[in-house]
Amino acid sequence: MDLEEIRSEIQHRQSDILGSSRLVKFAVLLPLIEKDGEIHILFEVRSLSMRRQPGEICFPGGKMDQDDVDLIETAKRETSEELGIPIGEVSVFSELDYVVTPYDTVIYPFVGTIESISDLKLNPEEVDQIFTVPLAYFLKEGPSIHYIEMKPEPNSSFPYHLIPNGEKYKWQTRRMQEIFYTYKGHVIWGLTAKILYHFLTLIQDENK
Repeated sequence: MDLEEIRSEIQHRQSDILGSSRLVKFAVLLPLIEKDGEIHILFEVRSLSMRRQPGEICFPGGKMDQDDVDLIETAKRETSEELGIPIGEVSVFSELDYVVTPYDTVIYPFVGTIESISDLKLNPEEVDQIFTVPLAYFLKEGPSIHYIEMKPEPNSSFPYHLIPNGEKYKWQTRRMQEIFYTYKGHVIWGLTAKILYHFLTLIQDENK
């Protein structure tokens, strides 16, 4: 193989996330509704019977299906299925920054609206309950921010003899930010809080 062959193979390719072929795509919706004359954000409390993160607070969303035209359709379909409302009552008007997780998944958040929550039929297998929070509350109160120090711990079979300094190799630690919002006994944290914080930062910047 010569330089011209290498160039012809890759010169027109578009970059992607490294390792993207193994990543599973998820879409979530940050849903806005009008309630009591003001804008609210809707949250779900995950069913206690769920295998992953039971009882935690999240936005509607889930894994992209092969039949989904795009990730916007995924977000709308999952919202419709979880809340038990017609998909036509769910709209999307903006996308937020996507998140690559350490668990071989990519989360694509969107912002949209739900026409009404007066006649929801929650899917009990996924959703225990829903609640809403006035947008103005988040803009006024803000979050509390804490940190977790994460250090790599190679397993017993790690080939230390292949790296400089062997077992004395100086691994870099990572300081991970965790964001918490609280509202009437509800604790919003983890990825949901990060997406919420990102959204609030965007709209606050626009109003400056």
